[in-house]
Amino acid sequence: MEKRTLQELNLLDDFLFGKMVTYPEIGERFCKWLLGTILDVKLDKIRIVPQKVYLGADTNLHGARLDVYIEEEDDELSGTLFDMEPDKNEKESLKKALPQRGRFYHSMLDQECLKSGQGYEALKRVVVIFMMPYDPFGHDRMVYTVKNHCVELPDMPYDDGAKTLFLYTKGRDGNPSKELQELLRYMEETTKANACNQMLRDIHKMVTKIKQDSGVTLEYMKIFEREKMLYEDGKEDGIKEGREDGIKEGRLEKLVSQVFKKLRKNCDVCEIADMLEEDEHVIQQIYDAARKYAPDYDEEKCAELLEHIYHNANESERFVQNVR
Repeated sequence: MEKRTLQELNLLDDFLFGKMVTYPEIGERFCKWLLGTILDVKLDKIRIVPQKVYLGADTNLHGARLDVYIEEEDDELSGTLFDMEPDKNEKESLKKALPQRGRFYHSMLDQECLKSGQGYEALKRVVVIFMMPYDPFGHDRMVYTVKNHCVELPDMPYDDGAKTLFLYTKGRDGNPSKELQELLRYMEETTKANACNQMLRDIHKMVTKIKQDSGVTLEYMKIFEREKMLYEDGKEDGIKEGREDGIKEGRLEKLVSQVFKKLRKNCDVCEIADMLEEDEHVIQQIYDAARKYAPDYDEEKCAELLEHIYHNANESERFVQNVR
């Protein structure tokens, strides 16, 4: 796992961006400048909520963590919510899902701001902004603005208050403003050399102050060490990096690894189920699948076998649902 120092982070890195928007006497000014340049508006009063977390309505429903949730409190744009999301993940499957991700974030914000008993006219305007060093749609645009419209009459006025912006730091098509080009270049490569106007020079002073804060440095070190520990634990427990088949399969493979460790110590099914606090029926199925690999217990092959069961067997769904 590659380690980068705090000094090496750019404003497209979640940690540094999060610190910028929450740091006392810095966050509000930074957000006003950022939104002002992106949207060409002037904001006087805003309320910042870093890493706004929305839980699913039930344990089986998806939640979301929004990097920066900002509520605009000015009279001119009263009731506007902004969600800013730096995104450096260029994995193809995640790029393809960006429109759905934006749609989901809008729905979570809408759910939050419409209270019981209020009419739909009380819904606030919502702007979701993704900032990324890769081209999400392949048209070399710095700004992709997405709004709902009528398919049959695209010029017909239709404003439901929802807007999504995808900002590609290197895009050139569409004649983006010089200020926006300079801002996004600086966010991708946060160096003094790229602080080429007065606003960016002021922002760079803020970035330098944060990077020199010993408390911020310690927090970053702790977060990195924790992520490293989780990464190493995942490897030890047989969880392959990059798995995208869902949390159930991840739990299943981890459970297989734990069961194998107990089998190497000659524990029986009842003992393993008790120690791991798992359903004995689940442990029995893993045990039956693992016997052909005794005494070496090849975890990778057994995990593949269990994934096959997960995808194909009639009883697979009940089996996986029982994995805690």
